[in-house]
Amino acid sequence: MLTSEFDYDLPAELIAQEPVARGQSRLFVVGGSEARRHRSVADLPELLEEGDLLVVNDTRVLPARLFGRLPTGGRVELLLVEREGPTEWVALVKPGRRARPGTTLSLSDRLTVTILAKLEDGRHRMAFSEAVEPHLAELGHVPLPPYIKRPDEPSDAERYQTIYASVDGAIAAPTAGLHFTPGLLDRIRRRGVRIEKVTLHVGIGTFKPVTAKLVHEHQMEEERFEIPEAVPAAVESTRRRGGRVVAVGTTVVRALEGAARPNGALDAGSGRTALFITPGYAFRIVDRLLTNFHLPRSTLLMLVAAFAGRELVLAAYAEAIEQRYRFYSYGDAMFLERG
Repeated sequence: MLTSEFDYDLPAELIAQEPVARGQSRLFVVGGSEARRHRSVADLPELLEEGDLLVVNDTRVLPARLFGRLPTGGRVELLLVEREGPTEWVALVKPGRRARPGTTLSLSDRLTVTILAKLEDGRHRMAFSEAVEPHLAELGHVPLPPYIKRPDEPSDAERYQTIYASVDGAIAAPTAGLHFTPGLLDRIRRRGVRIEKVTLHVGIGTFKPVTAKLVHEHQMEEERFEIPEAVPAAVESTRRRGGRVVAVGTTVVRALEGAARPNGALDAGSGRTALFITPGYAFRIVDRLLTNFHLPRSTLLMLVAAFAGRELVLAAYAEAIEQRYRFYSYGDAMFLERG
């Protein structure tokens, strides 16, 4: 399958630069017997049924963007990718040419970081003078995606987190979850829908461009996940009752499907997944999907196309553009059933 088969043209003005209030985004219902296709996220409880299971991702985004100074005074930007020791991290560095091994950057009057080695894709291994986590609240910035063409603002520290985020570790938000309010979750529970949490720490690999001509030549990077003990039992109970497993976001899909056995059983525990879901994948766990709109040629768009069908999804994207939906992290959402 060609990567170009997942391309589409998006007017730049439809890329959401600011969020709307939680729970007020538009919702495009794709597939199924739903007569009202263009709805609101506030209508989500009406699309769920008693006995369904809603699974969310409780990862919390770190303020992982830092700015340092070279001994010469030049400015360098760091994006923390993954911790490798008490003070050692792998990070993206811009401009990378300034980050030669042995260079020490000043982040504040109390914190420095020394470049240890240059790795791939602009990444570097580095060692901080002490644990960086206690300094992030003061020095760190929200790592907004590059298609949001503005600096992060104080409001992003709250708005670029889900209301149930609790486990530090992501460098990007599981954006389908940004739509929920406490009231919306309460309405879903009153509908008779069970809500459970998994954790998948969104890493840089989720946003790595697919540059290969053929889809299968792309290599996904691993991301850390955890499936609590309650989730496999909840999935099994939902199946017995004839309910549906509804994933809030592609990260939940990857966590659940990555932990599933070939027979459809789900295992609790923690691990890492490099699962690359493309058309032809046989889904074992997830029946419905709430997700935002994704970039052209991205692994996320390929996952959604695998879930609901490439032609249906791309036709829905074309209609969403015509209807002036807002795209990407701070944009509107889709609700899809498995094709």
